Amino acid sequence: MREYGVTGTLKTPVNFIVHTLQEVNDSLAHGRYFFMDVKNDGVALYQSDDTELHTPKPKTPKQALAMAKEYFEDWLPSAQSFMRGYSHAVDDGDLKKAAFDLHQACERLYHTVLLVCTFYTPHVHNLGFLRTQAERIDPRLTYVWPRETKRDRACFEQLKEAYVKVRYSKHYRITKEELEWLGEQVEELGRVVHEVCFERISKLESAAQSA
Repeated sequence: MREYGVTGTLKTPVNFIVHTLQEVNDSLAHGRYFFMDVKNDGVALYQSDDTELHTPKPKTPKQALAMAKEYFEDWLPSAQSFMRGYSHAVDDGDLKKAAFDLHQACERLYHTVLLVCTFYTPHVHNLGFLRTQAERIDPRLTYVWPRETKRDRACFEQLKEAYVKVRYSKHYRITKEELEWLGEQVEELGRVVHEVCFERISKLESAAQSA
């Protein structure tokens, strides 16, 4: 990830999502789109046995709508709560707490859009990985984070590292100016996530009404 995000040596991000066969089959039984794509489009590189994946059981339009709304109503307010915590921490001059809260707001926004649109999100805190997964859903999410300059990329890395380093490293440093810039980008991310999720839920509502 360093070679992809910082040095630019690698052009394509690569990472692992690890699940047991039982977890994959359970997700197929619950009609989670992410795993249905794995079933339909994935390529098996190695198999330890000949067990086949279960046949996907897509949700009915009403079930899909209900699940998307539930995820949206659960995760978006959580992100907004951490944004408020970030603002209070900046006002108090507690920049490390502000960085941690901003990381959590950003993470929850990515979880929101992934869950609403695919009914699945990886159980990770790595913002770079979550960003890559989310940007596959809608190109509008790509433009939230400028990548043209070293400063832009370095600021995002600071936010990505805040989850661990704010708590465990006395050497973590971030300026108020950097935080304010990052805060503006996360605010924009929230706007785009809300827009993408609203469109997705509206589409599911139309499908439910037609059914």
